[in-house]
Amino acid sequence: MAKVVIISGSPTPTSRLHGVIEVAKSELLQAGLEVDWIKVRDLPAEDLLYAKFDSEAIVDASKRVAEADAVFVATPVYKASYTGVLKAFLDLLPQKGLERKIVLPLAVGGTYAHLLAIDYALKPVLSVLGAQNILQGVYVLDKQVTWGEQGQAILDDEITSRLKESVTEFIQEIKWHTSR
Repeated sequence: MAKVVIISGSPTPTSRLHGVIEVAKSELLQAGLEVDWIKVRDLPAEDLLYAKFDSEAIVDASKRVAEADAVFVATPVYKASYTGVLKAFLDLLPQKGLERKIVLPLAVGGTYAHLLAIDYALKPVLSVLGAQNILQGVYVLDKQVTWGEQGQAILDDEITSRLKESVTEFIQEIKWHTSR
């Protein structure tokens, strides 16, 4: 069974980003993929800030990425870029930590002015980490995600359609890649 690791760069435990990830995760599970979720905010802050490559938590998280066939990288956009906590984690991955992996980036931001944060901020770092198959990213506006009475994320129709289309392509790429 193919394995996907979701790397969430949100510094908060509940966010619109996590709501969107839950929708994508559900699609991945329905496709029969094994899904693991690394919430970078749950890694020890000191290990991230002091670049403790040898810490047990960082070694474990890096191993989970290494064992994945595909990586879903998700971040809120702050100041036209991905979060610092995500950057701190990506800096601790091995130089070719994303080599031979299918990568799908996703960002949630407050304005269309940050739409290109995926292409101009996140994708270059993913490329430096060895990713060659980086799919078209998905950018979601904050206002496209609301919360239901049960605490579930409700995505507007347009973003639901784009997200499902991107995740479907991601799944197809993973299945093609792992069947070779």
